[in-house]
Amino acid sequence: MSFKVFIIEDEKALLETLKLNLELERYHVETCSSGDLALAQIKTYNPDLILLDIMLPVLNGIEIYKQLKDQEIATPVIFLTAKNNVHDKIEGLKLGADDYITKPFDLEELLLRIHNVLKRNNPQKQDLTLFRFDNCEINFSTFQVLTVNGKREDLSKREIALLKLLVDNVNNVVSRDEILDKLWNKDENPSSRTIDNYILNFRKLFEINQKDPIHFQSIRSVGYKFCV
Repeated sequence: MSFKVFIIEDEKALLETLKLNLELERYHVETCSSGDLALAQIKTYNPDLILLDIMLPVLNGIEIYKQLKDQEIATPVIFLTAKNNVHDKIEGLKLGADDYITKPFDLEELLLRIHNVLKRNNPQKQDLTLFRFDNCEINFSTFQVLTVNGKREDLSKREIALLKLLVDNVNNVVSRDEILDKLWNKDENPSSRTIDNYILNFRKLFEINQKDPIHFQSIRSVGYKFCV
């Protein structure tokens, strides 16, 4: 399940840039450019996170945030503030805002702050459709990966299923018996060597040094472990 982000920002170019980049990160995004319209949309959309500009027409971000609190809407909020708007930034944090970032900001920093706030507030709802480690990523929805060499590759359904099983048990050993039981039918008669071949392919895709793997490790006579 993807997280829903609601952006309240009156600078059209910035609003469109934020929306595009968040959608590329596979967030569901709705937007609003006027403070007086924001509350009704928030109630309808029910977002997981709000990006809230302080300087808005009609109703500013601080007033919107106060109304959210008055109506007991507990959606996490990250304030977008002008660099010289220290007073409002402090007031927002005192009221209980989850974070703030000053304009102009680095997009990667904003994405990290969004991720951290969502993780803090939704520990039971982490979206594992897209999993990243080092410079690599695995998309469990599209069966596509970004390799250590920056290339995109399509994997089979079973390869993705094995990656998902290893990622779900990150830093813990998954036995060969568990892998065979969960990923193969009993009439298929796979062997441990079959799994070894998958692991070898994962190392080609994700390891800098395939002979000394960091992420995809074989534990002799036991199973396999994905480490980050």
